[in-house]
Amino acid sequence: MLDETGGIDALDWAALEHAYGPADDIPGLLRALASAEAEAEARDEALDTLFSSLCHQGSVYSATAAAVPFLARLALDGPGHRLPLLWLLHGAADGTGPEHRRVRRAVATALPSLLALAGDADAGVRRAFVWTVAACAEASLPLLPLLRARLDEEDDAEARADLVTALGLLDPSPDGARARNRELLGARERPEPPEVRRAAVTDLLRTAPLPLPADLVETALDAHDAREEDETDHPWPASYVPLTDRLLDDPEAALRAVARGVPLAWDLTETWRDRERDVLPWLAAEVAAAEVADADAVDAEYLCGVARVGAALEGGEPAPWLDPHLRSEDPAVRMAATYAAVRLRVPGALGLVLRLMDESPEETRTLRLTPFTAPGVVVTAAVDVFGEAAEPVARRVAARPCAEWLDVLARFPALAATHTDALVRHLPTAPAATRVLAALGGTAGPAAARALRARAEAGDLAAAAALVRVTGGTGGAAVTAGTELALDAIRTAWDDVARRTEAVRVAGGLGPAAASLLPLLEERLRAPARESRADAAAAIWRVEGSTRDRDRDRNLAAVIADQLVRAGDVHEPYPAALRALTEMRLLPAEAGPAVEHLATSPRRVVSGFPCDGTPHPDLEVRSLARSLLTTTP
Repeated sequence: MLDETGGIDALDWAALEHAYGPADDIPGLLRALASAEAEAEARDEALDTLFSSLCHQGSVYSATAAAVPFLARLALDGPGHRLPLLWLLHGAADGTGPEHRRVRRAVATALPSLLALAGDADAGVRRAFVWTVAACAEASLPLLPLLRARLDEEDDAEARADLVTALGLLDPSPDGARARNRELLGARERPEPPEVRRAAVTDLLRTAPLPLPADLVETALDAHDAREEDETDHPWPASYVPLTDRLLDDPEAALRAVARGVPLAWDLTETWRDRERDVLPWLAAEVAAAEVADADAVDAEYLCGVARVGAALEGGEPAPWLDPHLRSEDPAVRMAATYAAVRLRVPGALGLVLRLMDESPEETRTLRLTPFTAPGVVVTAAVDVFGEAAEPVARRVAARPCAEWLDVLARFPALAATHTDALVRHLPTAPAATRVLAALGGTAGPAAARALRARAEAGDLAAAAALVRVTGGTGGAAVTAGTELALDAIRTAWDDVARRTEAVRVAGGLGPAAASLLPLLEERLRAPARESRADAAAAIWRVEGSTRDRDRDRNLAAVIADQLVRAGDVHEPYPAALRALTEMRLLPAEAGPAVEHLATSPRRVVSGFPCDGTPHPDLEVRSLARSLLTTTP
């Protein structure tokens, strides 16, 4: 089967590559899979190795394209594994990497030899064949008549739904696809099964204009009610849009879906700005229903999501739906419910925090509500949200200082000043102690200055920066002993690539007193990373102070703005760039459209992943962008 003329030995497999290097092992694996005499376990192992070598985590290679004809022969006439071989061919056609176009062409070329599988007795095989056809995109257009004929004959609901989806993705006539889908939805004498109706309306939604037509949305929601599906790992190419994803493209349609019980409330507020007030009642209803039906359905992570929604609202209203979770036996749920109450500014929330600190001090201090949530977050959030009103919480922190909560004291300098000895004790292990002492400035006292000096001499940049503030060295270009020590620490850290970014930012914080570091900062303007160049430009601007000229300012602003103009993904450091430009009161023209988009887009611009219950980072970005637009000419 594999060794006929022009067969497997005609190729120089060693010159080809797969995920693990030269592909000279592929012929042996293919032969093992083709051998009817081989043990089933050996064939299984060969198939597994072919999967990982030829289609490794979605990547395809030169050996993948070469192997496709042999994989197709095995799928048609081999001793077994027909379905997984089709999955492998589908993965190859849908793969990524420099060779993906060549691989897709190879699969499309092999498809005519597999036409018999379109009518295979196994519905799973029929479905996998359709997925593979769809994955080949326009190269599969010659097979459209076959797919249409199969739709007339297919009686398996899921296989029929797949044909509807594939035809919608491949059909070059949008009008024809829409007419076919509406006919399927309108069938009265012999109504289509829910799977088919869902596929038809999903395709109609995919191509419908925004805002989505109300009647089509209702039909889609009816179909969803009749056939819920998790499409996280669907088999379709990138042009496919799952039903719930398409509903999220229209916030009003998504809100109607939420009202119909589709669990899109959280996704809606993660996709669109200013929808927190719309979704909170539905999130609250879900929290309340969980206590009646299944308390485990609402865990700490879910309640952290509620906290994030609450952080965007004025709040201040009672939330009785949280009460059962505030009494949960699970400490994480109990604390997360308190966290949500704090972010929602629920009356009595500060009392809930104090109760946690009294009843479960260790857990309240150390427990992480999610893998991404800082320990002790309930206490720090209480101070962030309620400010001066949270002084009773701060007093509890001062009475029992711990690393997780020390930042709280920065908001209460008079209280912090009476506990500098505790802050000094925490310096070796708690970065927050350094931040609080820096915030206290000269009131931190000589003992704090001595402790910070010792740490600065050991190379601690944060301590060096704090020492300058504590010893009064930030008032201008004059270099005090504390400032000189900070400059030495920066020069030492500069040689460590891993610490250079921190060194640049600390230098900028010193202002004109760091003038001797300007040559080093100028070098960073040529760094390969945009963020590094922007950090250097902002630091130079802060150091040069009143000595700079406006043309120099514009040049530095252009370096910073480059981050915004060329930002390619949601993790770009927008806030730092926006803050620097606002401080400079300059907005280069080339960055204007990007900043306008950040300020006015109705959709989220910055990702909220991971959710730790803190305010959505997109809120800060929008606020900074709006501030920049209002403070620049």
